[in-house]
Formats: sequence, C-alpha cells, structure tokens
Amino acid sequence: MERLTLARAKELNATMVSDEHLIIHATNVMAAMGAMARHFGEDEERWQAVGYLHDYDYEKYPTEHLQHTEAPLLAAGVPAEDVRAIMSHGYGLENDIEPRTLMEKSLYAVDELTGIISATARMRPHGITDLAVSSVMKKFKNKKFAEKCDRAVIERGCALLNMTVEEVAQICIDGMKPYAQEIGLLGTEA
Repeated sequence: MERLTLARAKELNATMVSDEHLIIHATNVMAAMGAMARHFGEDEERWQAVGYLHDYDYEKYPTEHLQHTEAPLLAAGVPAEDVRAIMSHGYGLENDIEPRTLMEKSLYAVDELTGIISATARMRPHGITDLAVSSVMKKFKNKKFAEKCDRAVIERGCALLNMTVEEVAQICIDGMKPYAQEIGLLGTEA
C-alpha cells in the first residue's frame, strides 16, 4: 500500500466535495495538521493529506458523516491507519473510534479549533497574518462566537495531547498563515 500524498488526498476529496466552504475547511485542517506534524517531528505531507481528506463524505452525507468514508477510502488504496485517523475525528460524535496516535489526537483537536481561528481572523484588518493566540482565546471563551465549533471536543483533543488549547492554537495559527490567501484570511485591508 502506498503512502498517502497530499495530491492524492486532493484528488479523492474532489470526487466528493465541491462546496467552497468545505474546501477551505479542508485546507485549514490540512495546514494545521502539517504544523502539528512538524511540532511532533512526524511526516508532514502524510498528516496534511489526512487533514485534507477528513470530511470526505460530509457534503454528500451530512447527517451520516463518516458512515461513507471507510470503505471507499480503503478501496481507493488509502492506508488503513490513515483511514482510521480520519474516522477517529468523529469520536464521541459520530462513532466510538478513540484517537490513539499523535496524528489521530491532533486531528481530533484541530478540526474544530481551526474554525474558531478562521472566524477570529476574518474579523481582523490583517486577518491571520498578525493574529495572536490571545485573540483566539478571548473568542474561544465566548460560547456565542463561532458557536458551532465544539469547545469540549477541542479541550478533549488538547488534553489527549497533554497540551493546552493555547499551545495547539499557536501551532495551528503558524501552520495556517502561509495559506492566508488561499483560505481567504488575508484580512479586510489586503
């Protein structure tokens, strides 16, 4: 079985996902996962690929999320451990596949966190380019802000990594900055 590349992940995702917001979310999670891989000294492209592919079935099956992911991705040649990582981001929400590896725990933590980071950055003149973790944490504490982003999942994910939300948020911000233009987070003054 071949290693999952980012190009292959994008190719597979494109067969199921056409919604611009979901593609931006996939890119956000991809960027955050690459940064997490760097932090842990892991395979950056593989982690990016898993991040990019994590919501593979969401657009077509929003009420059956992750129920149409495992079989098609395995059939497409995605390594079983990468498919398991993707499945584990639904732990306690869509399934009972507990995040065990650093990659799985990272995906579980950053999926929702990138939503809060993006929402915070969108409100700033310079977007994510000068975004401080303190601004994200202020918004994180306001339950009405980006309320669809599940804070409990983020906190559980960070706890699984033995890291604070601040630490993980900083890694995500740093990972997302190089993609600011692609993810629409250059800010209102760009």
